[in-house]
Amino acid sequence: MTEATPGQTIGPFFHHALAFPGDCELVPFGSAGSVVLHGYVRDGAGDPVPDAMIEIRQSDAAGVVPRAGGSLRRRGAEFTGWGRCCTDAAGRYWFSTVEPGLPFFAVMIFARGLLDRLFTRIYLPGAADAVDGLVAEREADGRLRFDLHLQGPSETVFLTYPRT
Repeated sequence: MTEATPGQTIGPFFHHALAFPGDCELVPFGSAGSVVLHGYVRDGAGDPVPDAMIEIRQSDAAGVVPRAGGSLRRRGAEFTGWGRCCTDAAGRYWFSTVEPGLPFFAVMIFARGLLDRLFTRIYLPGAADAVDGLVAEREADGRLRFDLHLQGPSETVFLTYPRT
C-alpha cells in the first residue's frame, strides 16, 4: 500500500506550458450563433489573478454533450464542447462558444496557491435549475459575464466531487 503524499500548489506555469492557439474559441469568434462568455478571476481581496487558467465543458446548442475529440486543433473540426483560457494581466478570461442546450457551463479553475483545481458551474440567465450566485449576467450586446471570486465575501460557490 502506498502512502499519501502532501499536495503541492498548482501554477503559475499555465501561460507557458498549457495555452495553445484558439484554446478559448470553441467556435470562431463572431460566427453565426456564437456568444462570448467572459469575466474576471479575483482573489479574496478582490484583486485580479493574472495567471489563472479556466476550462469549460458544455453541451452543444441542442443539449447534446459532444463526444468528438480534437479540441487542440479546432479549425474546421466539429464542436467538442471544451475550451481553455488563461487570464490576462487584468485577470480577464473569455470564450467564444454557443449557448449550451443544457443551460450551464461546467467550469474548472486552476491558479497559483490552490492545492487542487476548483469546480463550479455558470448557468444561463433564466435557467430553471440555476443555483443562486452561479448565474451569468446577459449584457446589452448579448455577451454573458460571470466573475469568479476565489475567496472573500463574494466567493463563488464551488462544488466538490468524490474521488474514486
